[in-house]
Amino acid sequence: MPTLLEHVEIQPEQEAVASVIWLHGLGADGHDFEPIVPELNLPDALPIRFIFPHAPIRPVSVNEGDEMRAWYDFSFHSEKGDGHDIETSANYVRDFIDQEMARGIPSHKIILAGFSQGGVVALHTAIRCEHRLAGVVALSTYLNDFASAEQALCDSNLAIPILMAHGSYDQVIPISRAATSRENLIRLGFDVRWFDYPMEHQVCLEEITEISAFFQEVL
Repeated sequence: MPTLLEHVEIQPEQEAVASVIWLHGLGADGHDFEPIVPELNLPDALPIRFIFPHAPIRPVSVNEGDEMRAWYDFSFHSEKGDGHDIETSANYVRDFIDQEMARGIPSHKIILAGFSQGGVVALHTAIRCEHRLAGVVALSTYLNDFASAEQALCDSNLAIPILMAHGSYDQVIPISRAATSRENLIRLGFDVRWFDYPMEHQVCLEEITEISAFFQEVL
């Protein structure tokens, strides 16, 4: 088993029957979404293990090369993130998927979730994953490269459900970019559920309610 990224892990009180691998956004870390777990109000009958990896620390061009936790490098001069970095981060996520399967969680009981940069990596990984996943939660994010995704699409994950949620006032990733990603994911055959909220680049309580319902539906 490869060495995993440092991460936060929250175990359910009962033996886990499913896992959620949740990726944070630029400059945050795995603790960022840790407080969301109790807010999901999941039933005891659905014991889920939550894994929140910490992205590696790297220079980020958009922040004048300052180092911070980031899943990939990017600049405002390019519509796309660094494809090599994204694939490297996807490999980190695949290591967590392999770990969960080795611990007895079938792949179809594993959800990939991510916010902003983390959502980019979650989508990238799911599209290319050779094991069928339960679904993806893509928050305030986008599909990085449609042409590459179309070529790399793995039949194992055709039509898996994807929850996309975005703020209509998001100035970091405009909602128009997310909406284009939604249409491209639909073109690829995914079952996309879309929610938008009057907020900026963040998460709201109504969104958490929808995420909880999604978990209970697909798991």
